[in-house]
Amino acid sequence: MRIAFYTLGCKVNQYETQALEQLFTQRGHTLVPFDGDADAYVINTCTVTAVSDKKSRQTVRQARKRAPEAIVAVCGCYPQTHPQDMEGLSVDLVAGTGDRLHFVELLEQTWRDRRPVTALDDAFSRREFEILPPGGLEGRTRAMLKVEDGCVNFCSYCAIPYARGRVRSLPLEEAVRQTREIQARGYRELVLTGIELSSWGSLPDLIEAVCTAAPDCRVRLGSLEPRTITEEFCLRTARLPNLCPHFHLSLQSGCDSVLARMNRKYDCARYDQSVTLLREYFDRPAITTDLIVGFPGETEEEFRQTLDFIQTCAFAAMHVFPYSKRPGTPAADLPNQVPKAEKERRAALAGEVARRMEQEYLESFCGTIQDVLFEEEKNGLWRGHTTRYLAVEVPAAEDLHNRVRPVRLETEKGDFLWGTLIKTPGLADV
Repeated sequence: MRIAFYTLGCKVNQYETQALEQLFTQRGHTLVPFDGDADAYVINTCTVTAVSDKKSRQTVRQARKRAPEAIVAVCGCYPQTHPQDMEGLSVDLVAGTGDRLHFVELLEQTWRDRRPVTALDDAFSRREFEILPPGGLEGRTRAMLKVEDGCVNFCSYCAIPYARGRVRSLPLEEAVRQTREIQARGYRELVLTGIELSSWGSLPDLIEAVCTAAPDCRVRLGSLEPRTITEEFCLRTARLPNLCPHFHLSLQSGCDSVLARMNRKYDCARYDQSVTLLREYFDRPAITTDLIVGFPGETEEEFRQTLDFIQTCAFAAMHVFPYSKRPGTPAADLPNQVPKAEKERRAALAGEVARRMEQEYLESFCGTIQDVLFEEEKNGLWRGHTTRYLAVEVPAAEDLHNRVRPVRLETEKGDFLWGTLIKTPGLADV
């Protein structure tokens, strides 16, 4: 089969798509672009917001319209939590978030028999972590290593625990084995990811083991729960030379009363403690976050408290989202839902603050020399990222793909930094 993939959502979804790509190619199938002709179109969906659901439906319809005779398969969080929404979408194979190995066989079966198949389980009945092949297809510079699945935090606005089930973790010895394989395949960066990465046992143990197993590979962490950042965490991880000083700590609100309604497990004081610890132990770490505005009952005063708090945190980057009602979650039934126009106004105001903080953080590195892992070239400009995940562009005629080179950062241009390669006599490229 010629199979085309389309992925929505988080890094875990991206990881699982890359694993499926490897599994299908190992069985002799061919991968093709999603916007071209294919025998099967696979949409790996997200359901974190209503907008995600809408994008998933639109992508399914586009695939069906493009190739009426092709197989259209849907997997991921959206069908897992909203199987009824698959009716009327003309989907041939409906699967969820579990048993990716069986999904390969199901797609082959659907292609062969030309009969619709629905294969959904109870996410909370899962007990074992499904081990999938690490990394992705050749030519990529960054590999993701999924080490955890599931979440039991039950934030009042979130449907993901219902889509992913209980916490399951990749065993440490398997994480080390896969890490070594990723480095041996030539990847220069590894991203530890999971639905709730902080739920992996003793996270410092994992980080130390992975960094030691791949000393020539950058190790970047996925999203962390703020309470993960303790004195012990910082003491143990700050001494790892290949751990990227980039920490994504989900905030969601900078107001304690809103955090309580969200059923988050920390308050602003604890979050601030995490930020302070990271800046104490790491050199100018990139601290990034997510923010939800317009949560049910959020008053203007509570929103202003949030604006004040995010500025004290001085984030390197932020993702700002207006609250999206998820049917079936406790927040959907809370009183005093904020009107759409007001949510959009608050998102715009918070977005302005976020852009200013990002610009200030980028500008603070102008004039410095940073190592950049280069990923792609366009029109003579190579783009890559520093350890702090700052996007950098340089003009260069040579092939820089998958190379780490020192760059003098000169100018901030929107969401990236412009720089020039450092030419050091006798210094071999790495």
